[in-house]
Amino acid sequence: MRSFLLGLSVFLLVGGALAGKKIAIPSSFDKNYYVAWAQDHVQFLHQGKEVQISMDKASGSAIASKMVYASGFFNMRIKVPVGDSAGVVTAFYLTSHSDIHDELDFEFLGNKEGKPHYLQTNVYTNGVGNREQRFLLWFDPSARFHTYRVLWNTHQIVFFVDDTPIRVFRNKAKIGVHYPSQPMQVVGSIWDGDSWATDGGQTKVNWTVAPFKTYFRNFDIDACPSSKLPQLCYSPKFWWNRDKYSNLNSTQQKRYLYVRKNYMVYDYCSDKTRYPVPPPECDAT
Repeated sequence: MRSFLLGLSVFLLVGGALAGKKIAIPSSFDKNYYVAWAQDHVQFLHQGKEVQISMDKASGSAIASKMVYASGFFNMRIKVPVGDSAGVVTAFYLTSHSDIHDELDFEFLGNKEGKPHYLQTNVYTNGVGNREQRFLLWFDPSARFHTYRVLWNTHQIVFFVDDTPIRVFRNKAKIGVHYPSQPMQVVGSIWDGDSWATDGGQTKVNWTVAPFKTYFRNFDIDACPSSKLPQLCYSPKFWWNRDKYSNLNSTQQKRYLYVRKNYMVYDYCSDKTRYPVPPPECDAT
């Protein structure tokens, strides 16, 4: 995904400037987001409370935040394509715009109709990714909306599905582990990933059932714009930086352990072929 994102990031940096001719965007969306890519593949529904982005053989599409942020609690309600979506990747992620970029990914990997849905997370720090963790979803993400969240503060990064934490990336800078610290933009996209996404790339996109449609809701962003001083973005002035969000609480910890035991199907930390010696951030402590 990195090569795709690096190419897209150049486009995203210019904001609405390269978005083509102006269109009327409902204010509930327009406050925080813009159409970043392929306006003709984006539709606004329910007075701007919902956005449909689509992919066909000609193009995918994307929306992106107007601002970049230095900390926050980012969330989006998402419903992925129904039916046969093999090879189709729906992504909700945060990304910086530099050669050694930081990035936090949710990626829905697409599936043949009736087959399980998989959600992959990844963390890039200082330009290095390869930290995939993949989960079998315990519900059908194409049937109705669910909320996907990322908490990012100086202590930890937590990926949530609804209210359940599924992944934690702790700040271990003290032992030499790079921790995402660059200002990041929020992006939602749909694109062709059939070279790798479903069955390791063996199952390709079925273009006869295109276009593929993903829906987004909830365009509020609880985050600190990077235009503010870093000290302010890391201060308890913002609720997500307070001590209670430096660790999972007891209820969250139980849910976290349950999901990882029962639904995690791949963890780079356990991949002895790729990492005979686990990376230092994989230390359970």
